[in-house]
Amino acid sequence: MRRLRPIGLMAVGHACVDVYQGSVPALVPFLVAERGLGYVAVSGITLAATLLSSVVQPVFGVLTDRRPLTWLIPVAMTTAGLGIALIGVAPSYWLSWLAAALSGLGVAAYHPEAARMARAVSGGSHVGMSWFSVGGNVGFALAPVLVTPILSAGGLSLTPVLIVPALAGAVITRLALRSAQLVASSNQSAAAGADDWSSFLRLSAIMICRSIVFVGLGTFIALYAGQRVGGGTTTGGVALFVLFAAGAFGTLLGGRFATRYGRVRTLRSSYAVAVPALAGLVLAPGPAFFGFLAVTAIAMSIPFSLHVTLGQDFLPSRVGTAGGMTLGLAVSIGGVATPVLGTIAEHTSLRLALSTLIALALTSSLIGHALTEPETA
Repeated sequence: MRRLRPIGLMAVGHACVDVYQGSVPALVPFLVAERGLGYVAVSGITLAATLLSSVVQPVFGVLTDRRPLTWLIPVAMTTAGLGIALIGVAPSYWLSWLAAALSGLGVAAYHPEAARMARAVSGGSHVGMSWFSVGGNVGFALAPVLVTPILSAGGLSLTPVLIVPALAGAVITRLALRSAQLVASSNQSAAAGADDWSSFLRLSAIMICRSIVFVGLGTFIALYAGQRVGGGTTTGGVALFVLFAAGAFGTLLGGRFATRYGRVRTLRSSYAVAVPALAGLVLAPGPAFFGFLAVTAIAMSIPFSLHVTLGQDFLPSRVGTAGGMTLGLAVSIGGVATPVLGTIAEHTSLRLALSTLIALALTSSLIGHALTEPETA
């Protein structure tokens, strides 16, 4: 019970941050409808939200390994929300691009320190870290539920309203930090073992493939759902909710499966299941599309919290860096590849662009066979 309250509050804060990562794909149909942007242009918005995050995230990880930066957590939340709030009211495409980049900077600043605190608070528990990680999935899932009705009612001019979760999350997190630090101080112990960079790099390759798949689906699944099922932006919002909600369920399953079967075995099996699920998602007609989407999201999300604990155990003396890579960089770096998917879609079809993701899921499963469970204290 002593650990439950801090990790629960930190999970709520994680949700409030990652709602802004989920907001970017939820904004895509409205940017297309109101501003006439093409696949490459909306991919650029996703790129803006993820590129800066990808570049600076390791820097924040190194800083948090040197000294605690707990004050940065609520500040980063507010910055992430401010960027999304400005996207819809910016008078030009490039100002919207910069607003998306500002949001990405906030996301980058949040994850390394928050991951370090979550590990300390949970005592390194797989289940505890899965609860923290699922906060991010819940944030992703709530994004279309929050964004779609608001923008359907008033268009892009209402994006300033979207700053509210950031402000609420900053208040909650600030109040939670004191109790979290008290629990963390009792759970902290000296790092044991040497850093295993070769295993961490293999894990990073898996996470990059996973990121490209998940960010690619998040960016284009709303548009693809409209093509496959019909229904316009409403169907797109439902597809995004299924993607992120099923992902949250999968993240919780990951902690349970890892405790029972081991992290590496769970990781390999989950990515193997994702391969046929993605194929069905791309090819299945009508309502079956949503079933394959749910299975894909679950299979791709089961390893998510396991990436975090594996990364921190591979780099026991650099848990901030490992947390920033596994929770932040490995999520955001997929946006760098999104314009490539947009280019393929514009020159061929969106179906062909999404088909390329199947090979990446297969790659993650195969690389998983080169991993072994780390020795931990």
